[in-house]
Amino acid sequence: MAIDVAMSADFYATRQGAVTARLLRERLAALWPDLSRQAVLGLGYTAPYLRLWRERSARCIAVTPAQAGVARWPAGFANLSCTAEEDALPFPDLCFDRILVVHGLEAAENVRRLLREVWRVLKDDGRLLLVVPNRRSPWAYVEATPFGHGQPYSPRQLDALLAASLFRIERRDSALYVPPVNQRLILRSAALFERSGRRLAPQLAGVTIGEAVKDCFAAVPARRIAPQRRLVLAEAV
Repeated sequence: MAIDVAMSADFYATRQGAVTARLLRERLAALWPDLSRQAVLGLGYTAPYLRLWRERSARCIAVTPAQAGVARWPAGFANLSCTAEEDALPFPDLCFDRILVVHGLEAAENVRRLLREVWRVLKDDGRLLLVVPNRRSPWAYVEATPFGHGQPYSPRQLDALLAASLFRIERRDSALYVPPVNQRLILRSAALFERSGRRLAPQLAGVTIGEAVKDCFAAVPARRIAPQRRLVLAEAV
């Protein structure tokens, strides 16, 4: 079931949500520092993150699942957002350079169909960035945040899912080592938790981040082998 847009918006309006968005934006900016003149698509609930590239990209569009509602841009910016069925995105083939998925994969009603649509609208040299809850982290089981809903993934499960959908992971990252609690002292120490968690317990990150590309060779069908002719001798009747 898709994560409700109103619930996500309420979370990111809190102090905990603001810290969460800041920590994740730092990792996303390190992976994609400059998307000038690129076409960017966000799937799921991506408004807190697309702001990284909104001003300099050629176009930046946020799409939420039809059953979740429409996410609006902050005041002062053009409302380039819409809602659509996850298996029927309203865009032509090969039209986006970059696609970001946050609060989308784990909540999809049909993950394979969603990734099939991502494959269709992503350019052949484009890149896909996925942010998914880590199965080993407490973030995946705390329902007070959007990361506690839907299907969490281990890095190995994410790799297998993408490989089955003709994508290949090229880079991996992680974030949210801070505990999923809304306590002022913990949130003030979020940067310390992030640095310590990366060194001491990387497997407990709240989210796994994977950058993937199209595995075009996997999509090429095997060459058809022409049947060989055989001479068969039979006794005349």
